[in-house]
Amino acid sequence: MCGIIGYTGYSEARGILLKGLKTLEYRGYDSAGISVYHPDFNECLTVKCKGRVEDLEKKACDVKGKTGIGHTRWATHGGVSDENSHPHKFGGVTVVHNGIIENYETIKNTLKVADKLKSQTDSEIAAALIERCFDGNPEKAIADAVKKLTGTYAFAIMFDDVPDTIYAVRNVSPIVCCKNDDGAYIASDIMAIGEYSNEYFVLPEFSIAKITKDSIEVKDFNGNDVGVDMLELNWDIKNNGKCGYPFYMEKEIMEQPDVIEKTISGRVKNNLPDFSCDNIDENIFKDCKSISVIACGTAMHAGLIGKYLIESVCSVPVSVYMASEYMYTNPIVNEDTLVICVSQSGETIDTLEALKYAKSHGAKTLSIVNVRGSSIARESDNVIYTQAGPEIAVASTKAYTTQVAVFYLITAKTALLRGCLNNEGTSDFVEQIMKIPKAVEDVLNRRKDIHYLSKSMLTAEHTFMIGRGMDYPALLEASLKLKEISYIHSEAFASGELKHGTIALITNGTPVVALMTQHYLSSKQTSNIREVQSRGAYVINFVKKSLKSDDMQHCFELPELEDEFMLIPSVVALQLLAYYVSADKGLDVDKPRNLAKVVTVE
Repeated sequence: MCGIIGYTGYSEARGILLKGLKTLEYRGYDSAGISVYHPDFNECLTVKCKGRVEDLEKKACDVKGKTGIGHTRWATHGGVSDENSHPHKFGGVTVVHNGIIENYETIKNTLKVADKLKSQTDSEIAAALIERCFDGNPEKAIADAVKKLTGTYAFAIMFDDVPDTIYAVRNVSPIVCCKNDDGAYIASDIMAIGEYSNEYFVLPEFSIAKITKDSIEVKDFNGNDVGVDMLELNWDIKNNGKCGYPFYMEKEIMEQPDVIEKTISGRVKNNLPDFSCDNIDENIFKDCKSISVIACGTAMHAGLIGKYLIESVCSVPVSVYMASEYMYTNPIVNEDTLVICVSQSGETIDTLEALKYAKSHGAKTLSIVNVRGSSIARESDNVIYTQAGPEIAVASTKAYTTQVAVFYLITAKTALLRGCLNNEGTSDFVEQIMKIPKAVEDVLNRRKDIHYLSKSMLTAEHTFMIGRGMDYPALLEASLKLKEISYIHSEAFASGELKHGTIALITNGTPVVALMTQHYLSSKQTSNIREVQSRGAYVINFVKKSLKSDDMQHCFELPELEDEFMLIPSVVALQLLAYYVSADKGLDVDKPRNLAKVVTVE
């Protein structure tokens, strides 16, 4: 399940719904649909199909009405088909749904509606349940129905008997709401409706929003008014196009000097790290006995960088967990643990559930997220917002580097508070952090050299990446980027592990990407590079300028920073490598197959 949009107001709904769905495409989907209340027929009419929003747009050209809901679906229950696409209608109830209803089979059997269903989805059964509970009072029907559901959900609901009105309810999966003089809007992602108002709110869990063209009312299941926290959108949604770049990913790579600078600069005062703008309780860094970082995918790779930094500078033990595995490994977590959750969207379901588990065991919690008011941000004791701005490409770039920038600042603050660095030492550390945006800009200015190197990888089926020390977690992220957008099988290895088995896969012409930025490990890394070259590997070197040797061919020189600050410019160079391979292969860089930007189901 993926994207929800809803509108009721004074304009035709069709265009607004389709525009919103196009904005939500980046989240990943396989089908799309809209339902609009038709005043002549006094009911909701639905158009939906598998495929892209542009296919839906052709089918929905005659849709009329000023109230409607829409959806982009990522198949979970039931395959990809027109019938399984959302919205779903049962009787006089039409729904779109994000999430998974775990007890849908039980509900289906209880309602005895199997012979009336038109799809194989859990969502249609939810519509049937709401319809069965409806006796003229929509709020009561919704409350009675969702109390019977097990799982996660965000519903937008319309009733044929209640014209020009949308209802919304959620558990875990997000819903945001806003309004202006032209009407009221809801969506699963502020990106879809942010252009209509710079003020919005996140619908509280287990409350029901009634959305009409002039108002949005929020009540609990007993009919009592629920207060909402209005948030201000600090992104320029209207400036969110490609700006002349062929893909969003390239645009977002090029934005990194600016967003890294924004993330850092607001948290440095008198050349020392300062989280006062985030209202962080600094004791969490000083008093913890251990740190657990919980994240998925790219965000987890940022956490691995954080582990290297914090352990080496602050001597605090750090564990990094895959969020999807955290609760099932009996983690050691208690009141002496600082849990740091990392998520671009703040809605990653595995990370959110792991966060709740850690809190229930007494841990202090901090989240590093990019979206204000997101579920993970709201659940955490403390929040640091990155300044990446909207990231549209599925493959994360600027969100990752701003997360790493925050880990540099956390390291500096922790070292200062615990006496690992004095004021002068911390100031020197921060000065090095402040040099990172300029180093990234230097890499971007020479991107044509990386494009040239990438051409040797266009026909590769397998690629290996090797590095030592802090270069290894950077390569894990670089390898993921290459895999997810170019579809080349790529694996990153700590170079010393080659001789323990992996080198058996190196044959004549095998592309190997070697990263070398750490002075104290350069001689060993050089030996590993020669080791794979002697077995016929085609080695592409990304090397700090001072470490380059005369015999290195196929080489990109990285700018000169102290070793521990090389990670961000290194990864940016490798992001470009993956980008150019994908683009030159003619692939859809922004929307790699089978992937979604936001993972909201376990």
